[in-house]
Amino acid sequence: MPPKKKPDPKQQKGKSQQKKDPKPGGGKAKKKKWSKGKTREKLNNLVLFDEATYEKLYKEVPSYKLITPSVLSERLKIRGSLARHALNELLAKGLIRPVSMHSSQRIYTRAPKGEEK
Repeated sequence: MPPKKKPDPKQQKGKSQQKKDPKPGGGKAKKKKWSKGKTREKLNNLVLFDEATYEKLYKEVPSYKLITPSVLSERLKIRGSLARHALNELLAKGLIRPVSMHSSQRIYTRAPKGEEK
């Protein structure tokens, strides 16, 4: 075997430039990395009323123009099941009146001033 020769710096530049260009034959492609997906923010809604929220329910909710369980849940930070029970209570006391009573989404509005019991 003949002795090894030191490569010329000029030749190395030429070789490195050749390596940077993609091969037309199609080499091994990089493996696709999976994204972790979009994560929703965890809601920490109340399961039972505390005093402040219960007072807010009786003060503010009867003045809303559109009242649904989802609106209550979002504004008062309470669970949907608790919002449904709260609306049933307000309806029984005559503070709100029903607009649409569908099984999946119930819609209420504020009761006129003269209609309260």
